[in-house]
Amino acid sequence: MADMLIGGGKPQGNAPGGAQGGAPKTAPATPGLAGAMIGGPAPAGEAIKNTTTQTFMADVVDASHDVPVIVDFWAPWCGPCKQLGPILEKAVREARGAVRMVKLNIDENPEIAQQMRIQSIPVVYAFSQGKPVDGFVGAVPESQIKQFVKKLIQTAGGAAPESPIDQALEQAKALMDAGDMPTAGGILSQVVQHDPGNAIARARLARCLLAGGDAKRAKQALDVIPADKLKDPAVANEVSAARAALDLAESAGAAGSIEELKQKVAANPNDHQARAELATALYAAGNGEAAIDELIECIRRNRTWNEEAARKQLLKLFEAFGPTDPRTVQGRRKLSSVLFS
Repeated sequence: MADMLIGGGKPQGNAPGGAQGGAPKTAPATPGLAGAMIGGPAPAGEAIKNTTTQTFMADVVDASHDVPVIVDFWAPWCGPCKQLGPILEKAVREARGAVRMVKLNIDENPEIAQQMRIQSIPVVYAFSQGKPVDGFVGAVPESQIKQFVKKLIQTAGGAAPESPIDQALEQAKALMDAGDMPTAGGILSQVVQHDPGNAIARARLARCLLAGGDAKRAKQALDVIPADKLKDPAVANEVSAARAALDLAESAGAAGSIEELKQKVAANPNDHQARAELATALYAAGNGEAAIDELIECIRRNRTWNEEAARKQLLKLFEAFGPTDPRTVQGRRKLSSVLFS
């Protein structure tokens, strides 16, 4: 097991960080809707502790017969360790006793690291029933850590509790999918106030602000997300979709009226500029399906017009909607039929 987890050389440098500032405000949520969700995790108690060579057997091996134990091998000079540690601790606290975490400073306690042949840090091992059962190397994204903890709990026969923050994010996402942006925005504002570093909440809040016509604060919500957060694919996808929606909204401000643009296209079906502007105006009016159809028609008539501007605009629509949105799925099918016909 240890051989599989050994990485490269000694990591250097401190992890990027920094505060993200206050949360942009939007319409308040329905009273009580998110209040119960954002109450914070239960007290950790003995869920997180430091260990030594002398106490490792009791703190990790013996304790793992009762509940899975995550061991974080770290050192004060290790920048990625400083980045990983707080994220691990957060995930363990949110597990509410279903898993424990033990931290071992390998500089002060080199014997265990030598026995396990650890050559680079951070390294994380998960113990269950007295033996290592899983692990990873390096400062992995928060979404992967959550999955790691959830899998560990489930493998041990437990049920991984969902954190109040995750519950609130899911509730907000369902409301957004249903078109209730003001209520979703209220929930997301509460999430950001409780957890300012939650980049997914900020990205979704930007979408809600944008839907309410507040492009300025939507941009502010995105601009305070640190670049290092984008290393997490889940965060990168949310931010990318929000920025695409913001770009489209800014373009929509220059588009003409839908009726005037329809008349231009009817008078000259090969007026690709008018058709592209019509697609932008339709998107701004909330008619994404029609916007997709206009751009696909433009591509069908002239794929290379304006350096493939219609295709690029269409891909931005797909990005704003998200890869699993029915409009994206159906639109990609239509685009394929045009490109490969």
